[in-house]
Amino acid sequence: MSEDKTPAERFLASAAEAAEVIVETVENDGFIHVFSHLDADGVAAAGVMGKALFKLDARFRLRVTQWVDEKIIGEIVADKPQLVIFTDFGSGYLELLNEKIPDFKVLILDHHQVNGDVENENFVQVNPHLYDIDGATEVSGSGVAYFVAKGVNVKNVDLAPIALVGALGDMQDKNEQRKLHGLNALIVEDAVAAQLLTVEKDLTFFGRETRAIHRALASATTPFIPGLSGEEDKCLAFLASLDIKLKDGEKWRALRDLTEEEKKKLSSALADHLIARGLHADVESLIGNVYVLNREEPGTPLRDAREFAVVLNSTGRLDKPSLGMAICMGDRGAALEEANRVLDDYRRSISTYLSWVMEKPERMRELEHIYVVYGETFINEKIIGTISSILVSGLANPEKPLIAFANIEEENAAKFSARTTAMALSKGINLGDVMRVASEKYGGKGGGHNVAAGAQVPIDQLENFITTVNVLVEKQLKGEDLGSNDSP
Repeated sequence: MSEDKTPAERFLASAAEAAEVIVETVENDGFIHVFSHLDADGVAAAGVMGKALFKLDARFRLRVTQWVDEKIIGEIVADKPQLVIFTDFGSGYLELLNEKIPDFKVLILDHHQVNGDVENENFVQVNPHLYDIDGATEVSGSGVAYFVAKGVNVKNVDLAPIALVGALGDMQDKNEQRKLHGLNALIVEDAVAAQLLTVEKDLTFFGRETRAIHRALASATTPFIPGLSGEEDKCLAFLASLDIKLKDGEKWRALRDLTEEEKKKLSSALADHLIARGLHADVESLIGNVYVLNREEPGTPLRDAREFAVVLNSTGRLDKPSLGMAICMGDRGAALEEANRVLDDYRRSISTYLSWVMEKPERMRELEHIYVVYGETFINEKIIGTISSILVSGLANPEKPLIAFANIEEENAAKFSARTTAMALSKGINLGDVMRVASEKYGGKGGGHNVAAGAQVPIDQLENFITTVNVLVEKQLKGEDLGSNDSP
């Protein structure tokens, strides 16, 4: 009986059910249309599903988009696919789908909080939240897609590394020792058993495979290291004081090139540096799990799963998701070359946006219970999520969530991205509920996870929305249930 099964077993059973739908559709020569979200996890999910369908010789189309709207619905109605698959989103659009395309066969492979109680035998939903599994920390959208793909054919275990890239792109490693856990741990086990992955303990700074050591150190945000983060010159001096060689001949050394003795020396010095500044709690986040993809070339951005995730994020955010999907599906030629150029543009954009925010105090304001970043027309709405993720890690008051927005003027809408910290979560904050309730109040749409969420609202309701978010966060801090369409 299902009552005797664990939550994970019931989740995997639902993935197996979805796999059967896919196989049956392909056997009947049905056309499949896959829609996925545009962040790293969404692009990875599209790649996982695309590769699984390609192996089946299925007739299918992949599309990466920011959200599900009337335009997407119009495409589905016009194309009349025998099966529609949503990966890394969909659970927040149940009522819209049921209203507009109730007679289409739909698979929703998502990990965001479920919004709506829709009974439709044409809809099959695979979502960890339906089984009391936390989709923000235990499995990502690409992970859900992976379990379905593995249900289609156990040989799809070769897609496990891509699912882990998606999980890391969604920052699901915010655990002790930066370790993936829950259903993600099952994917790690699959990848290690297939000799596709090696898990190592190391310094967790971004750029382990590709960046010069001083640049990796200067880009550190988790933890943020006062006096070193953002300061390449000071990082060079810091490393020189430790007598750590920065070059092999003319080539800059990366973190992966350090000897064990050098790693110990650097780790110890960084720990002392943090402790001297009263940041004892940040010391433990220096060392953690590093996920090395064994089949990727050493020294490339795809070798370290966290760097791989940034490559995918850049392609999705800068309107080049087909490059990311192609890389996930195995292209290591022209697509990877072009993606690396996109990655450079992406990094420059982030640097420009962060500098712009910091130039004037009114661009990031502190309210009673939240911070607000006014990206307006300057920040690209597709990168506002990345900006909020970076800024939330350096807030003066980590108990307050941060919301950031950018205007989408052609749609007369503002795109909001909300992020918060473990400290705020422990006090009862659930941003998915906040963004859903506040956006619905003003004719918008929102939702997501407790730790990270988003919304889209009409521009003329922007300030009302911000005020409402501030009030709703206060209510959650008081332990009140927001319900739906709450009127603060």
